[in-house]
Amino acid sequence: MLELRAVTAGYDRRAPVVRDAHLTVAPGEAVGLLGPSGCGKSTLARVAALLHRPDAGEVVLDGTPVRGFRHRAPREQRTAIGVVFQQPRLAADPRLRLADLIAEPLRATGRRASATDRVRELAGTVGLTPDLLGRRPHEVSDGQLQRACLARALSLKPRWLVCDEMTAMLDASTTAALVRVVEDYRASTGAGLLSVGHDRTLLTRWCDRTVPWEAVAAG
Repeated sequence: MLELRAVTAGYDRRAPVVRDAHLTVAPGEAVGLLGPSGCGKSTLARVAALLHRPDAGEVVLDGTPVRGFRHRAPREQRTAIGVVFQQPRLAADPRLRLADLIAEPLRATGRRASATDRVRELAGTVGLTPDLLGRRPHEVSDGQLQRACLARALSLKPRWLVCDEMTAMLDASTTAALVRVVEDYRASTGAGLLSVGHDRTLLTRWCDRTVPWEAVAAG
């Protein structure tokens, strides 16, 4: 279970953007978090992905409270969650070729020996042809780069996925393709999903249940 309990978070303790938020995602469940731009849902997604420390409340992962965030999180917890952001160009190091971008988590966790084969496998899964793997972010489209970012998120076989407006900048065909990749991954692994967005139709079709922002956090 991924649990957010009474989470208050932001970037200025005097003016939090999320107040007293409660949300749970069960293993194998797909939960959509629906809210308008600027409401704080992306901040909550970063807390859920262990990338932002809340000012109050706690994150509980598989029954264990999270005590550290970002690089201070225990490796077992940090690698249990894969995250895909809305803007791939802000999430990708512009100096890296796509193959190296996908391999980043593998190399960071001492799995260099398996990186080449895993990158090749993931590239096929997300629909990247071999010639694209040698290109840098500025040499590919937003859709191709987001495919690489999704592959990176899946590289360590996480038990949880956090997709923060993953498809907001993509066309309909790429959106459908990436949602299908996520759903195939969930079906084969039993991973849980938190998908954050403002498109009610997409979240309703994609997720087992969709929760409106006002039901999650205090005003």
